[in-house]
Amino acid sequence: MLEDKDKIFTNLDGRAAVDLASSKDRGIWHQTSRLVKRGRDSIVEEIKESGLRGRGGAGFPTGLKWSFMPRSSSLPCYLVVNADESEPGTCKDRDMIRFEPHRLLEGCLLSAVGIGAHCVYIYIRGEFVRESEVLQEAIDEAYGDGLLGKNAAGSGYDLELYLHRGAGAYICGEETALLESLEGKKGQPRLKPPFPAGLGLYGCPTTVNNVETIAVVPTILRRGASWFSSFGREGNRGTKVFSISGHVNKSCNVEETMSVPLKDLIEHSAGGVRGGWDNLLAVIPGGSSVPLLPRSLCETALMDYDSLQELDSGFGTGAVIVMDRSTDIIKAIARLSHFYKHESCGQCTPCREGTGWMWRVLERLAEGRGQTSEIDLLLQVSKQVEGHTICALGDAAAWPVQGLIRHFRSEIVSRIETRQEKESSSAVLAEEPA
Repeated sequence: MLEDKDKIFTNLDGRAAVDLASSKDRGIWHQTSRLVKRGRDSIVEEIKESGLRGRGGAGFPTGLKWSFMPRSSSLPCYLVVNADESEPGTCKDRDMIRFEPHRLLEGCLLSAVGIGAHCVYIYIRGEFVRESEVLQEAIDEAYGDGLLGKNAAGSGYDLELYLHRGAGAYICGEETALLESLEGKKGQPRLKPPFPAGLGLYGCPTTVNNVETIAVVPTILRRGASWFSSFGREGNRGTKVFSISGHVNKSCNVEETMSVPLKDLIEHSAGGVRGGWDNLLAVIPGGSSVPLLPRSLCETALMDYDSLQELDSGFGTGAVIVMDRSTDIIKAIARLSHFYKHESCGQCTPCREGTGWMWRVLERLAEGRGQTSEIDLLLQVSKQVEGHTICALGDAAAWPVQGLIRHFRSEIVSRIETRQEKESSSAVLAEEPA
């Protein structure tokens, strides 16, 4: 397990003050000017060597993404920080903003240098009212201390930073829908290509990164790529903040190494499954959009991209949702299906029509109504939604359904057969003479 000395987020539990002076005491904004003066190429190369992958769900190599930004452009370049954290089960970014706002702001400055941007927008979820207030206070402190604005942190680099409050739409967590919303338009994903690095915010080169991705950059540059890459397995390097919720004894956000065993993460960091490990039914390992894992697979699963992909699931945001044996697993997935139906922007027909259809079928199956043949029909429709939409919301809606059928088909069949038996018995009793 990760030692305290290796943790990046030293105030994730909110025990210390979050003002500028306290943040500096924890090492934030320490010799930032020296890091800025390393220059664009050095910063990008260090991030590449660290093995940092995007912490927002997609897991794309961060340094490689930054290298897509044009070296010279007649247009301004932008860095947009995605703080529209709306994935069910995921609550890490809001605590980073609430308890480590200056770590994020310092990361914004250094990341902006890495991509050649002089303007940063932080797009925050509308429901994060207190988080927005805390972050705006930190921004005002940073400007007041000369850490942002002209000659930021005394480095000679100019950077303007703005906080933008969204209206609370899950779809705006998708980077191009976020850009549309930031421009004042309806939050709907754009077709790609062109990608944001070529044609992003206001038609200018743009990089969009998650809060956690940006917040870890200063520590990587201070401690070095070799330190960060010493954690985790090949292709899955660094530390990661995991959100653990559901049927555990202690829900929490905790920073751990990549590739930590899922069982150890739950047992050591969250106090174990409610009622003991044997009471575990299933775990959704990466936020609600990835397929669940039954207990048998949770025994050996590692919390990284490759291990979970091999188990036909996904790492996603690293949000672990634990479900014990008291869970109605069919109803739980039906509830998630309703969420994706509600949050679909309606632009793509497979998502607009398919999410609602899958939800309605799951609601019936949760009650035992329907035929067993509908299980395969549901699976077929989920495959027709998956991979056939502009953005990944269609995949996010389809994968939980596929995971349910893959691992709990027998539960669905049993519920249908039980209801049919009850209805048959009731019909026989009704036909018997009084």
